[in-house]
Amino acid sequence: MPDAPAPRPDGRPAAPSPRTLAVSAGRPARTPGAALNPAVVLTSTFVSQGAPAAGEHVYGRIGTPAWEPFEEALAVLERTDHPATGRAVTGPPATVYASGMAAVDAALSLVPVGGRVVVPRHAYQVTLVLLGELAGRGLLRVEPVDVADTDAVVAAVRGGADGPADLLWLESPTNPMLEVADLPALVAAAHEVGALVAVDSTFATPLLQRPLAHGADVVVHSVTKYLAGHSDVVLGATVTDDPELHARLVAHRTTRGAIAGPFEVWLALRGLRTLALRVERAQQNAAELARRLAAHAHVVEVRYPGLPDDPGHLRAAAQMDGFGAILGVRPVGGADGADALVAAVRLWVPATSLGGVESTLERRRRFATESPTVPDDLVRLSVGIEDVEDLWADLDAALAAAARTRSAATRTGTAAPQPGGAG
Repeated sequence: MPDAPAPRPDGRPAAPSPRTLAVSAGRPARTPGAALNPAVVLTSTFVSQGAPAAGEHVYGRIGTPAWEPFEEALAVLERTDHPATGRAVTGPPATVYASGMAAVDAALSLVPVGGRVVVPRHAYQVTLVLLGELAGRGLLRVEPVDVADTDAVVAAVRGGADGPADLLWLESPTNPMLEVADLPALVAAAHEVGALVAVDSTFATPLLQRPLAHGADVVVHSVTKYLAGHSDVVLGATVTDDPELHARLVAHRTTRGAIAGPFEVWLALRGLRTLALRVERAQQNAAELARRLAAHAHVVEVRYPGLPDDPGHLRAAAQMDGFGAILGVRPVGGADGADALVAAVRLWVPATSLGGVESTLERRRRFATESPTVPDDLVRLSVGIEDVEDLWADLDAALAAAARTRSAATRTGTAAPQPGGAG
């Protein structure tokens, strides 16, 4: 987690840390007798006549005070100076949407028709599906890259006969392979050719990574995940420090109608208040589980940037304030072993989302739309805040049970053949 800022001469911090801002940002004005928390504003219509004044609320699809505290708080978190850059970031509030994919769609709307988008080959599968759909309609040209290979990404961004990229889309760490992008180098290369840079920072949260401080143009979040944190809302958000881009993103939300419900946004803001505690505990659990899994007899491979021998470790250590709470695990037995592991857990929950207080896991290639270069046996673990020994006991027992199931199937000749060369 990030350290506290250096104190001022009077001994007070120069600026609140992100951990403090998650609690304090987006509060109502301090008026005696007023509520400490923002109210839930449940209205679709506002009193209005004549030409609306700047900032006046007219209709719930255009804007509502129900969104504003959360949008302010998230923007403040994303604009906290990054210690590695010292770059002060200011700008308009965040923009909240009905879902993470609505936020992705809004960010992609910044690309001109026929424009080139460079995207990680491993990214959230529905983002890749949307890009494929847009490319199939002739609206975009899409070039997948290995985001961990900085030279290859830079070459793709610069382009050749097809011209430079219009947008570099990044995930870091990637979903589900946990590759880490060199954000400063890639942002600089994209800006050299006039390309925008959007970073889906859902896995990292603003507590561990703030792409705007590295020069990114737009940050995207699935608020459903860590920011809300309790597996009870579906929301998305974008943040930018560019007023023109912000206006375009808001206009896209207004005209497309992908608006968030007032109560869902209120719940997300309430979840944000405990973000630091949840991320800290989940990250501690993840680091310990990754260490134990890496030495487990029934595990072939573990991906976690916090492991010293992980390919993304040094890069993550240099540009992040922590390694997060997502693991990639490949158990013995291939896809059958992975399915057996998921079936055998009792405390862990088989589920497709992540970032909640509960620990979840799933074999990602169970989805036909997952990238074909993701190993068929990869199980993504979203580590929650439970007691780490309970989490480990369940995983350890499930791995042993999966191994016994695989062994029994082999003896009876019912085991499916495993593809070779994965990962």
